[in-house]
Amino acid sequence: MNVLLIGGSGSLINNLIIKLNKEGHRIYLLTGSRYSREPYQKVFERYNFTYDCSSLNEIYESINPDVTIFAGAYDTNFRWQDEEAESVKYSSCLMNILMGFAMRNRGRFIYLSSDAVYGVHHAEDIREEEELSPMGLKGMTLAQAEEMCESYRKNRGLDVVTLRLDHLYSIPKARKDVNDICTRMCLESLEKRTITIEENQSLSLLYEADAIEFIYRVVACREHKHSLYNISASKEISQRQLAEIVQATMGDDAEIRPEGGTDAPRRIVLSNALFDSEFGNPFFCEVKTVVEKIAAQMKKNSYVFLTGEDAKKPLGKRILERSGWFLKAVVPFLENMIAFIPFFMLNNRAVGSDYFANLDFYLLYVLLFAIVYGQQQATFSAALAVAGYCFRQMYDRSGFEVMLDANTYVWIAQLFILGLVVGYMRDQIRKLQDENEEEKDFLAQQLGDIQEINSSNVRVKDALETQIVNQNDSVGKIYRITSALDQYNPEEVLFYAAEMLGTLVKSKDVAIYTVSNRAYARLFSSTSKKARALGNSIQYTQMGEMYETLMQHKVFINRKMDERYPLMANAIFDNDEMQMILMVWGIPWESMTLGQANQLVVISALIQNAVLRANRYLSVLENQRYVGDTQTLETDAFTSLMNAYLKAQGRGLTECTVLRVEADPATYRETGKLLMTKLRQTDYIGTLADGCLYALLSNTSHDDAQYVIKRFAEVGHKSYIVEEEVA
Repeated sequence: MNVLLIGGSGSLINNLIIKLNKEGHRIYLLTGSRYSREPYQKVFERYNFTYDCSSLNEIYESINPDVTIFAGAYDTNFRWQDEEAESVKYSSCLMNILMGFAMRNRGRFIYLSSDAVYGVHHAEDIREEEELSPMGLKGMTLAQAEEMCESYRKNRGLDVVTLRLDHLYSIPKARKDVNDICTRMCLESLEKRTITIEENQSLSLLYEADAIEFIYRVVACREHKHSLYNISASKEISQRQLAEIVQATMGDDAEIRPEGGTDAPRRIVLSNALFDSEFGNPFFCEVKTVVEKIAAQMKKNSYVFLTGEDAKKPLGKRILERSGWFLKAVVPFLENMIAFIPFFMLNNRAVGSDYFANLDFYLLYVLLFAIVYGQQQATFSAALAVAGYCFRQMYDRSGFEVMLDANTYVWIAQLFILGLVVGYMRDQIRKLQDENEEEKDFLAQQLGDIQEINSSNVRVKDALETQIVNQNDSVGKIYRITSALDQYNPEEVLFYAAEMLGTLVKSKDVAIYTVSNRAYARLFSSTSKKARALGNSIQYTQMGEMYETLMQHKVFINRKMDERYPLMANAIFDNDEMQMILMVWGIPWESMTLGQANQLVVISALIQNAVLRANRYLSVLENQRYVGDTQTLETDAFTSLMNAYLKAQGRGLTECTVLRVEADPATYRETGKLLMTKLRQTDYIGTLADGCLYALLSNTSHDDAQYVIKRFAEVGHKSYIVEEEVA
């Protein structure tokens, strides 16, 4: 399986990595820190990203994990020193992690909680259904986190499991690992020769190795019956008993000192019965045995735990580390001297040779080290080459003769000049490369800082928006805007609903489609050309994921950015029959959230109320609107309707064409019936004050109207387009 571990460096995460690797799973790690250099066990892939980064969805998509484990209450990225700041950070990070998991909707999510969600006395072992009773801000935050996980499980249909670990403890390696009651008592014994306890306080201790086995059983199982399990040894021990074990194993005369305050009993022991009934009960390590190991570890490395510094390394390792720079500097000189030997031999062999007499091996030697190491080694190799050259010349001549020979100095000059020039060029090129790398690293760091600052600003902005929710995008404001639809004539409501919807969702591209039958919907109004991209008529039943989502009475969010669909859409139903579809384009990615979807639902409901009121009004006046039993509108009704369309067209909300039909006024009723068979359900026939018969073609351009003119001509009625001013 692909397993994604989420958490900071620590004993729990590292032991989980070891266990999962041993079982043959592929491990991915999200460290939660961009600059994390903490020691981790080896994993298949490691991501140094913060939990609130924008790339979290891409990480989930890349890994496609079968199981995701979030360290949660035991994540070392959260120190809980400033509980208020950590509480906000913790909740927001968990929300982002759950959102990333929910978008993939694949695999299992395991959240690790702790006993801190309970803080009051329980005479019996605490079962999973027991009401949470946290004490302190950390406990409240962890309790809210459990509820958040359960909410995602129920509302999104996700496989989310919460494992509540009971007083987890482990063998520490450094002072920063002292974060449980056992290690705290041992450290107090080392530092102060006292062990502070709370009288009448009882708990149950869970060793980390046992917890790993429990967690793995949930990871490996195919199915599970519940979404919350307590993980506990369920073996009660008082703080005094634990202190006595620490006192005995530390081997000193530390005094056990009760803390001041109330002596009221406080027993917090989680029940492991539910987990045992489903997964079985593995072997538990004895508390005394583990405490002895903890005491031995801390006594042996008392310097580390008392000072918080790393333990002193053996003398040999310290000498090796401190002399590393010297060895690094000496190695090129040693390589230079060793390489000089074969070149010296080759040069001696070349002297007197017919083929190689003109080949200068010393020059090649100097150029080689100038290219590889630069000017410094070029100078050193040139000095060695001069020494070798003079030594070879003294085979046949005295040193004095060699010194007086002008050719010697010419050769030395060319050797040093070439070596120094090539070495200088190499150094300059390397310098430019280093400067470019430094600039690249600096800019990358700046970009990272800007992204982090931007993320922080976004969080602050969201928090401020939440604080002023009563002034901005509140239900009251939405209702106040949508209630303005009541001031329009019944024929105009849907036109201005599109304009109003665009204002509320902050988009210039909004369209409203009315469902004409069980398969097709017709465009009624739109606010831009982009909003009309799907066309005047759509077969909404063939729109795949969007249709399925709308039929479930949910808001469709186009997270895949599929160009065939709008970015968001919602349907309005009446008696489980779809009546209208609201579509929105042109909204930023960060606005495509659950909150925006809920807002669209509220707006849709208010629009529906306005439309229903308008339809009821029109149905009441239906007998006064039509000529007899025909679908031909009376003059007043048709005039009002046409004015609504033309006014909406003037504001860019729709497109329409008006045709004047030549017919005998005495036959208007029969002509209207005949012409309506050639029109759509969204087109209208009626008369105006001039006594002539007209046809109103909704969402129809002048070019498209030519097809209707031909249909009318086929049944013996001539028609032509009239200008808006005439109409």
